[in-house]
Amino acid sequence: MDHDHAFGSSTPFSLGVEEELFLVDPATGAQIDASHAVLERIGQVDGTVERELHACQVELITGVCATAGEATAALRGLRRAVTGTGAGLLGAGMHPAADEGEAEITDKERYAHIRHLLGDAVADPTGGLHVHVGMPDADTAIRAFNALRRHLPLLQALGANSPFRHGRDTGLASAREVTMRGWPRSGVPRAMRDFEDFCSSSALLSEAADVPDYTWFWWKLRPHPRLGTVEIRALDAQTSLDDLSALVALTHCLARHAATAPSEPEPVPEILDEGAFRAARFGTEAELPGADGRRRPVRNVLADVLNAVHDHARELGCEDELDATRRLLEHRGGAGRQRATHAIGGLGALLRDTTARTSQG
Repeated sequence: MDHDHAFGSSTPFSLGVEEELFLVDPATGAQIDASHAVLERIGQVDGTVERELHACQVELITGVCATAGEATAALRGLRRAVTGTGAGLLGAGMHPAADEGEAEITDKERYAHIRHLLGDAVADPTGGLHVHVGMPDADTAIRAFNALRRHLPLLQALGANSPFRHGRDTGLASAREVTMRGWPRSGVPRAMRDFEDFCSSSALLSEAADVPDYTWFWWKLRPHPRLGTVEIRALDAQTSLDDLSALVALTHCLARHAATAPSEPEPVPEILDEGAFRAARFGTEAELPGADGRRRPVRNVLADVLNAVHDHARELGCEDELDATRRLLEHRGGAGRQRATHAIGGLGALLRDTTARTSQG
């Protein structure tokens, strides 16, 4: 792997956010393969809108931002630009009602190769929220990457927003997490000794997997030398921009903290994997294992984290957004909101409500 990188090329701890959203009928919420038509009609935008692996999705990408609030405002504008074409948007880790294999694969060479490599593992599209945090240098990037690994189950629990798949309640808070487990290179990688270790191990894995480079690793967390960031990929796409803003602020603060905090014992991979599944199964109601294996409620884990990153929130200009993470617990996150809507009006009401909430921003 090429050792060149863009770390330090932007303001340290600047922010970029990407969200993968479903294109749907604006009235019914039914999934539609319309990304090509949307991109033809969308015109000039502040940010970027791109086609995704599946033709029923678009990816909305902010420019480089300073704060969670700025990134959220940019995504609000991008959502409005997409709905201005006539399409509806649905923000969730998975479309609640689409049939397996219903979505077409987008006609791009990269996506055709993914389909060739993964086969039916990509039968169901998934929607993720990806947060990039700029790093001042390669050493800090690896330090932050290593320390962030232990916080991924908490982020997944708070961001779980896909309880429904193929028209039924899966019993999970995040069906996306379980679906993504069918993809190779999609879990949590080991801690890296240094940037050289990341480069050499990425080159080895790329060769083994028959892929060009690390951008074909769908890890929940990865250094991104080409952009000069650490990228957190563990979160489900969000319906509510208020929920999104809170999660982005928490992720931003954790990345800042991870870059500078004293080292802690590394959780073993088995514990991280168990934490990820418990987050996917129970969402905000999960009990998450720490490095010592003891389980603690998400509420308690979050309280400790908020106390640890409070000063960073002031520095990063996101105190209000960070405080809003407590509201995720009150309504049990996106998964809780989906289930509450479904309990009143069934699947049709869920699709209409989720589409309206996403499309209105």
